[in-house]
Amino acid sequence: MQQVVVPQFLDVEDKVIGPITVRQFIEMLIGGMLIFIFYKFFDLSLFAVLSLIVAPITALFAFIKINGQPFHYFLLNYYATFKNPKLKVWRKIVSMDEIRASLKSPKEHRIPVVKMARQPLSNSKISELALIIDTGGVYMGEE
Repeated sequence: MQQVVVPQFLDVEDKVIGPITVRQFIEMLIGGMLIFIFYKFFDLSLFAVLSLIVAPITALFAFIKINGQPFHYFLLNYYATFKNPKLKVWRKIVSMDEIRASLKSPKEHRIPVVKMARQPLSNSKISELALIIDTGGVYMGEE
């Protein structure tokens, strides 16, 4: 059987110029091109204001990492988190026809609507539940 060498550092980006990676170089190039376009098309005061806005944003996208990920991945994950929340709530929309049909039906066939309120847990109850989970169910609780 032939032995194959497995690469060790797959998540390390290739360096182009010193410590600058290809991604950082391209992002800095785009920021520099924007500043050059501002220089050519706007007067000095507007150029200075726009350059003071674009330069830090370019440096932010090129060099800042959050949790070991580039900043643009962080922004994409942030957007996806708010677009698709973790908590899914089902809210049934009842039409007027369904309401009328339920009111016309005999009372013995109606399904009673029960609203249940969840009681808040006390600190002692939370501690007891944590102990049950930590012991793997060996400790059964006070009740």
